[in-house]
Amino acid sequence: MTLDVSLRHSFGAFTLDAAFEAPAGITALFGRSGSGKTTIVNAVAGLFTPDTGRIVAADTVLLDTARGIDLPASRRRIGYVFQEGRLFPHLTVRQNLSFGRWFAPRGAVRADFGHVVEMLGIGHLLARRPGRLSGGEKQRVAIGRALLSAPHLLLMDEPLASLDDARKDEILPYLERLRDGTDVPILYVSHSLAEVARIATTIVAIHNGRVIRAGPAGDILADPDAVPLLGVREAGAILTARVVAHHADGLTELSVSAGSLFLPRVDAEPGDAVRVRIEAQDIILANSAPEGISALNVLPATVTAIHEGEGPGAAVGLLAGTDRLLARVTRRSVSGLGLAPGSPCYAILKATSIARRDIGAL
Repeated sequence: MTLDVSLRHSFGAFTLDAAFEAPAGITALFGRSGSGKTTIVNAVAGLFTPDTGRIVAADTVLLDTARGIDLPASRRRIGYVFQEGRLFPHLTVRQNLSFGRWFAPRGAVRADFGHVVEMLGIGHLLARRPGRLSGGEKQRVAIGRALLSAPHLLLMDEPLASLDDARKDEILPYLERLRDGTDVPILYVSHSLAEVARIATTIVAIHNGRVIRAGPAGDILADPDAVPLLGVREAGAILTARVVAHHADGLTELSVSAGSLFLPRVDAEPGDAVRVRIEAQDIILANSAPEGISALNVLPATVTAIHEGEGPGAAVGLLAGTDRLLARVTRRSVSGLGLAPGSPCYAILKATSIARRDIGAL
């Protein structure tokens, strides 16, 4: 199922004018606070009606202002997960989950209760009330309740924003399971690029109410021209890899299209596919294969594009095998190395520079 969104609305001096398509998987609406992300999600949910717009989920027209169509929220078959779990405090987890099932339309294909509970890892919580749950556990229950309402679409508005890093690390694997274990498309709002890189299949970058970039996550994150929009400090691309072996010295060997990658032990089994986010600032470039250095990861690559910022920095797009990478260096380094689109080079990466939370299921 796909979601097509096109809407326009004026809020005084601010105008929201956005159009995009969200295919199956997790489509992340990414942008700074105030860029219009939540307004878009609320319009999809039926909680807000724009001046003009058209929203279509699969073959169902949710909104078409030109034709006078505006389905109420109760008829849109949408599950909404907010920043806070918003669970009923007087009900147990099982009862909160069952509440979602009561809203599934008669005759609708319902998610299996046991499958949802297992996927979200909340079986041991069923008898508890929300007051005895951690923030991450509450969000997992809220997601389960939304799924059990048999939605055509799942909306998640910064569901990790109120959690600390430990709780975020706890829930991210369950969001990956949700992405891979259900056919329900997910529209996910976030202003955390690391979070988006970990779970998104599609990225829609929004700035000042307008869609600036939209496409597959790997393409958007590795685009040097997108760095100013996504944030220089957080810029980075994702590699697809497969676990080869866990070595006795604590390193895991991964196979990537350009060779081998060694990282501190990865929580996956040999043969498993993973996605690895590599920050642009952690990559060093060289004209020739280096010798006598401590860095374990040296990948042959080709420069695809260079974006020079207003300051001393430059973003260099790379093709390493079939994977796209991004390196953040100085303009002086670009000049000194003679880099230009088509230039061969080597991307050098320290094994310890990649955080555990930047490695996830593919």
